[in-house]
Amino acid sequence: MAPLGYARALLCCGALVLLASSRPASTESLANAQFLPAPAMDLPGYLAPAADASLGTTFVRVTTPESPMGNGMVCKRSYCTHRYSSAQAWNADQSLLLIVNGCNGLCFLDGHAYAPLFRRQRGGECEWHPQDPELMICVAGRRISLWAPRSNAEDVILETEAYRELQFGPYKGNPSWDGNRIVVRAISQQGTLVAFAMDLSDRRKFPDIELARIPGKNSYCGISPLGKYIFCQQSLIDFTDQAFVFSIEGDLLQSWTEHHRPGHGDMTVDNDGYEVYVGISKSAPDKYQVIKRRLQDGQVTALAPYGEAQHASMRAIRRPGWVFMSYAGAALAPAGGKKVAPFAQEVIALKIDGSGEFRRIAHTRNAPYDYWSETHGSPSPDGSQVIWSSNWGQRGGPVFDFVSRIDWADRDSGNDLAQGDRHEGQQAQ
Repeated sequence: MAPLGYARALLCCGALVLLASSRPASTESLANAQFLPAPAMDLPGYLAPAADASLGTTFVRVTTPESPMGNGMVCKRSYCTHRYSSAQAWNADQSLLLIVNGCNGLCFLDGHAYAPLFRRQRGGECEWHPQDPELMICVAGRRISLWAPRSNAEDVILETEAYRELQFGPYKGNPSWDGNRIVVRAISQQGTLVAFAMDLSDRRKFPDIELARIPGKNSYCGISPLGKYIFCQQSLIDFTDQAFVFSIEGDLLQSWTEHHRPGHGDMTVDNDGYEVYVGISKSAPDKYQVIKRRLQDGQVTALAPYGEAQHASMRAIRRPGWVFMSYAGAALAPAGGKKVAPFAQEVIALKIDGSGEFRRIAHTRNAPYDYWSETHGSPSPDGSQVIWSSNWGQRGGPVFDFVSRIDWADRDSGNDLAQGDRHEGQQAQ
């Protein structure tokens, strides 16, 4: 047990349990890192503190598909998880944690103790406001609104007859870091699929982007962290996924026509002040590597070598210098002198400056099976907690959610947090 100063009280089933915080995460370098196998471990009990002895991290199972969680929350027996890696699971002050997949509604847990608090029924898609912990930004039907889950109060920002089937993304939509701008996909009065940016603070709609004018079928569109760019992914008939970057006014700036270069990722601002997309490349010359790519000019920087990286998350918006990577599969052996990433069934935090510095967060023990069993690691806004999913080695077995804690008490944290505050203070132009 850690000293009491590093312990957190976890209220479970009427009992007060002390959950030791993880020791400060140790930084490693990809240049000399080795694969670290997960030690054998039984599935932890629901809300029972657990430790990964090989990593020195603590974690908690926060969902229980096998039985009701309490306060009216019941999950499917097959899975009970947060929404996605690039969706923010915690609200701005981390007082609430949202479970969506498999739960009977929007299920809100205590953001630190993980006890079930309340649930809501709501259509459409809602994402947390990045600055106001009481609000979510919701898009559904013909409406965009700000919604307060605790009180169920709603402030309608836009109610339109000019568009229908409004969607937030869909599924990969996030607001800008200041919470003012989003991108909406919709059907126009002419019956065409369009995307447009919306400024929520001054209730201003930006020009339409006619998605039929770019190749392929649209998968989603999203706003960049500083609200300057619109990023759209298109899928071609041969399953090639391309990306297109537009200005906020709808002018085409970049066409990334290679397949998924990158994809399965998220957007942030890097150490040099550029807005970037970080994800996994599926095209030469960096196939199956983790890369970042500037929205402004398309410049690519390789971050991690060939490996089984599956999803990237930049939801730790107050620690923007790190990407949280979910790795699947089994450990890969070097072939032909090729450097490989030494990770399998693991969640790590990786610096996006190209230095190769990383920190191990969790052994997921997640046996590949289907979409719902993918790990989808997603950090809290300050990066102190990471939620991830696992079937605990049972292919086709129930998929649970777990939260790992990270202690960032080191020389790097102040610089990263200061950088995040600086970028968040910028006005989107």
